[in-house]
Amino acid sequence: MEDKGKVFRRLHELDDIFVIPNPWDMGTARILETMGFKALATTSAGLAFSLGVHEGTVPWEQTIQHCQSIVNATSLPVSADLEKGIGDDPESAAQTVNIAAGIGLAGCSLEDHTGIASNPIYDFNLAVERIEAAAKARDAPAHDFVITARAENFMWGITDLDETILRLQAFEKAGADVLYAPGLRDIVMIKTVCQALTKPVNVVMGLPGNIYSISELADAGVKRISVGASMARFAYGMFIQAAQEIMSTGTFNYSKEAIGFTELASYFERK
Repeated sequence: MEDKGKVFRRLHELDDIFVIPNPWDMGTARILETMGFKALATTSAGLAFSLGVHEGTVPWEQTIQHCQSIVNATSLPVSADLEKGIGDDPESAAQTVNIAAGIGLAGCSLEDHTGIASNPIYDFNLAVERIEAAAKARDAPAHDFVITARAENFMWGITDLDETILRLQAFEKAGADVLYAPGLRDIVMIKTVCQALTKPVNVVMGLPGNIYSISELADAGVKRISVGASMARFAYGMFIQAAQEIMSTGTFNYSKEAIGFTELASYFERK
């Protein structure tokens, strides 16, 4: 079987932009594979919702077990949303990569978010050292592995684009394969970030705010588009609307829009 890490890396080297959607369980992973997507990424928020807890509270062991289940569910390359990883220091970032590669993941993302609301972003130098250590660990395994470095400033109210770009450029120099700054507000910011970097840029669609098409993002220089937890939130929103209809009106009209058993089952047939 071809190295999934190499397959994943090649997607970033092609001329075309691509979408990497985010399933939150084995069923959604198989649906997305059947529909023809070329790679998948886990979603930490989607996992948390499926467990009935807040994002950022899922234990590491449970996160890794979940990632393993997605890897087992599909033949596609899978990149994992591992938040900050198993710890704060550079050594823990390297260990995170080793564990992720060891369960068959084709890549992972590492954030510079500390997990502490009162001090949300790692010191610049520590953030860069974490990516350097992760990149060195990436080069050790027998199979390829793609590291996405995330600058989380905009997700935590630090709307300094220049500082965010400096972080992304430092992550690029430190050895990251893909750069990612979730929460950029508009296409001008996205284009500015893409022009400031030489390696592929991931942009997430589905967060509150402006939504752009694949072609618009391609024109801005984006290589990869993820959707984060937006598909999970959409699915849970429809579920809540159905439950609210039952509670408020005593009717079940929502079921008219439900996908049929046979059609849904067709997505799970192994080719």
